[in-house]
Amino acid sequence: MMSKKKLTTASGRPYFEKQDSMTVGPKGPVLLQDYYLHEQMAHFNRERIPERVVHAKGSGAFGTFRVTHDISRYTRAQLFSKPGNECRVFVRFSTVGGEKGSADTERDPRGFAVKFYTEEGNWDLVGNNTPVFFIKDPKKFADFIHTQKRDPRTNMISQTMRWDYWSLNPESLHQVLILFSDRGTPDGYRKMNGYGSHTFSMINAKNERVWVKYHFKTLQGNHTLTAQQADELKGKDPDYAQRDLLNAIDKGDFPQWALKIQVMTEEQAKHFRWNPFDLTKVWPHSEYPLIDVGIMELNEIPANYFADVEQAAFNPSNLVDGLDVSPDKMLQGRLLSYPDAHRYRLGVNYEQIPVNRPVCPVHNYQRDGAMTVNGNQGSSPNYHPNSFDDIEVDKKYKIPSFNLDSTIADTYDRNENDDDHYTQPGLLFRKVMNDQERKNTISNIVDAMRQINGPKRDEIIKRQLIHFAKADLELATGVAKGLNFKFEV
Repeated sequence: MMSKKKLTTASGRPYFEKQDSMTVGPKGPVLLQDYYLHEQMAHFNRERIPERVVHAKGSGAFGTFRVTHDISRYTRAQLFSKPGNECRVFVRFSTVGGEKGSADTERDPRGFAVKFYTEEGNWDLVGNNTPVFFIKDPKKFADFIHTQKRDPRTNMISQTMRWDYWSLNPESLHQVLILFSDRGTPDGYRKMNGYGSHTFSMINAKNERVWVKYHFKTLQGNHTLTAQQADELKGKDPDYAQRDLLNAIDKGDFPQWALKIQVMTEEQAKHFRWNPFDLTKVWPHSEYPLIDVGIMELNEIPANYFADVEQAAFNPSNLVDGLDVSPDKMLQGRLLSYPDAHRYRLGVNYEQIPVNRPVCPVHNYQRDGAMTVNGNQGSSPNYHPNSFDDIEVDKKYKIPSFNLDSTIADTYDRNENDDDHYTQPGLLFRKVMNDQERKNTISNIVDAMRQINGPKRDEIIKRQLIHFAKADLELATGVAKGLNFKFEV
């Protein structure tokens, strides 16, 4: 017969008095010396770490990634050295704007973050289920997110704030149209695509660089919910996407995605009609076709949600040799802000948490800090250079230099000579959406814009309708009609 485990304190002391506090007599006050009571309550008070400011509500799973096609001509990353290579992955899906207790079916972009545990270190591909975003300069991010959160006076979600911001920032239009199409309410996490969204780069064995965009195409079929279905599920099952992912994997129906890339040479980038590093734009597939790379499968639900899903920390600067960044301004901002957010939320040693820990050895001169749990690298020197350890730098990992367009540092108007905010949204509405999707998009926009109120209501609506008209006249007139708003082009 198996022996039972002993109840202990956090330090391992076997403990009996779990149900009753130590008091002065059966009815007397509690004694300060009841340290287990303090340990239990102090830990309970700290069970909730700070909620993510964005992407607070999420789901996650482990799985594998297998390379199916040879892309070694683009990158020297060991993972992509030959077809058949595999590595373990952890993926976290999430809504973006809502709090941790919000519904999974809210109209919102979805986070799609993948951690590849490669033999050369962790590679984090941190994106969304949309190929573009609302803004193209990181200085605008905090203000934008504030409009998606709660009004500082009413403490409620405000469509007035949202549409005021969007109407004053036409660069948002492309993402706004995606958000208010049925793609803004995907049918769970398994049946949506994922995108690196940003422009990244790959470097091959000859030190040649190409620009790259990453696409995860769901093999379950790309399915969405209508606004009515999404609203019904918010009340009936706010954890719909979590439940769907959990149930599928538990019964062995492992979801898969095909990873594909678009490639643009440095020379092509010079002549691309839009800024190739602009997060509000896509690269047309007709010009830069998708190239097959591999298959990702999720097949393991974490045994403990908090340990892995809540403590997972994804960082765009987690790169491996042969995979690199680009001048994408939003990506450059995330290289700074993501690890900074993790150090605040999880502590400076967040990379030592099992879900974030690389599978390869780690050798550096970082020491100490809260919650260092890897032995703090023992007695090895904590400075470099030194005469005692055998750590060496390897020149083969040197990143090739960037060719900069200018030697002048300044703050540049992000839209100067780059203010076409309407062509791609117009093509999305006219060419990509079918008739029913166009009707649903107009209806979803009308439902949201009806909630705009206050003294600036008509001004905000008119300003947004002008943007819609510049993208597509049918879109503008349809929204104006739905709002019963007199509008002339």
